[in-house]
Amino acid sequence: MDDLPGYENKLMECCHQINNQTFLHKELLLWPSIRFGVESALLDLQQGSIRTIFPSSFSQGDDGIPINGLIWMGSKDFIKQQITEKLNAGYRCIKIKIGAIQLQDELDLLKLIRHEYNPAELEIRLDANGSFPHGKALEILEQFAKYTIHSVEQPIKAGTPDLLSEVCKHSPIPIALDEELIGKTTVVEKRELLQRTKPAYIIIKPTLTGGFAASMEWIEEAKIQNIGWWVTSALESNVGLNVIAQWTYSLDVKVTQGLGTGGLFTNNIPSPLYISKQELRTNKEAKWDFSNISFDEQ
Repeated sequence: MDDLPGYENKLMECCHQINNQTFLHKELLLWPSIRFGVESALLDLQQGSIRTIFPSSFSQGDDGIPINGLIWMGSKDFIKQQITEKLNAGYRCIKIKIGAIQLQDELDLLKLIRHEYNPAELEIRLDANGSFPHGKALEILEQFAKYTIHSVEQPIKAGTPDLLSEVCKHSPIPIALDEELIGKTTVVEKRELLQRTKPAYIIIKPTLTGGFAASMEWIEEAKIQNIGWWVTSALESNVGLNVIAQWTYSLDVKVTQGLGTGGLFTNNIPSPLYISKQELRTNKEAKWDFSNISFDEQ
């Protein structure tokens, strides 16, 4: 949403207005990632700037957060390789991004997985990223349903709530909303979207929904309407992932979350975060390493 010209200028404006609470809350509604960053920084400042924003057993390294193994889109062989790696690493919930290869190839992979792992042993989530054609969405979902799928994220393109409502109502697989949440900035907008579409789940991405206060509005509305939810990271660096993970743990989550460790980065910031046995954890003996990061002073 905020991948726009002028992003750097808006960041600089935030630096000059950092003590202006009215500016930070009202002028950043259309810049959710900046709003998330500013909110995180101010919360960190309140806690002494030690990157322990929400103190807990997780931040102290005594407990972990269950997470899914993420399978990226690619060739059939690449997807199969990733699935094997995740299963060998002990994941019992995997999320597969679909829509990049032929539908039959995706169905073949799911058939192969279910031949070896029944639903009690492995939970499968699918993320369509809006790739299903409107007229064929339910037909495609019927084919996926043969393999006991936990949920499908955003089956059709965002911005078509009436069509999405029909898909949510008739789908044989529970539907989760993801991109559909982006751009809804008021409680009224959030309530109306959920009432209109009635999804089974919503996916909370603080970087895209505008930070923690805005994300809590989604969660509270979901609870009122008996809609499930979980939190997902969105390619933040370890700095962002750290605060999202700590916040997520503070919500006393029970279901598997979507918190990856930025494995795609070639220049991520080394941090105490690590994955062990399908859990994101904090190594209390490890330190943050900012030695390779340079800051331009202006």
